[in-house]
Amino acid sequence: MIFPFGDDVPARRPPLVNCLIIAANVLALLWVELLPSPNHELTLIERGFIPVRLTQAAAGRPIAIEIENLARHPHLNIPVVVKKQIQLPADRRAIIGSLVTSLFLHGGWLHLLGNMWFLWIFGNNVEDRLGHVLYAIFYLGGGVLANLCHWWSDPQSQIPVIGASGAVATVLGAYAVTWPWAHIRCIVVLVIFITVVELPALVVLGFWFFTQVLEASEHVKLGIQGGVAFWAHIGGFLAGMALMPFLGGQPPPARPVEHELPDDR
Repeated sequence: MIFPFGDDVPARRPPLVNCLIIAANVLALLWVELLPSPNHELTLIERGFIPVRLTQAAAGRPIAIEIENLARHPHLNIPVVVKKQIQLPADRRAIIGSLVTSLFLHGGWLHLLGNMWFLWIFGNNVEDRLGHVLYAIFYLGGGVLANLCHWWSDPQSQIPVIGASGAVATVLGAYAVTWPWAHIRCIVVLVIFITVVELPALVVLGFWFFTQVLEASEHVKLGIQGGVAFWAHIGGFLAGMALMPFLGGQPPPARPVEHELPDDR
């Protein structure tokens, strides 16, 4: 396991948008956690991205989403699976809006921490290169493209997708193509052996992308639905790599070496 915790690329200006995005994600989780249980679940379904709802938006028909919960049997005192259906209206504005709102919802604090940690390490440099406004557009646009990639992988899925990982993957792709040889400080864990090393960004982020492709392929092979939206990660990363050069993400040319002229004496 490779756990990055810093890099050697200095930023010229404070990452204001990056900090605002992180704060918005934290506040969104606090808000959802404080909701009563039925409202908590309903909020994640209504504001999360459900691929099949894009078809619903085009057809203009309501749809019933079946969800499963664990509950205690009233007499045997054992956990049982309870299924129920939630009717979702064909509200086109809400359906299209869920492509964005889903980026600020998380399933818990560990889910949030993982996404925000990567965003904190790599997002400041991408924002520094693009500027505040363009970075905000890039982040949200990348997240939408990542969700659409997930929709492409399984357009009939009724499972809500939540989390900033698609948008964060866009930032990772942008970083990989802009600073491929930056030194990333990482904690490497091999069974019981733990060490700290510096690795090129292309190695760290390339390894992360490779694991996403492997997991996505395994899910397709086994026919697994739900869980982690690996195709959103893949789509977001590729979108970041493709878009960054067109948005001013190419590294600046190296400065010529200035040779000192000899003094005339």
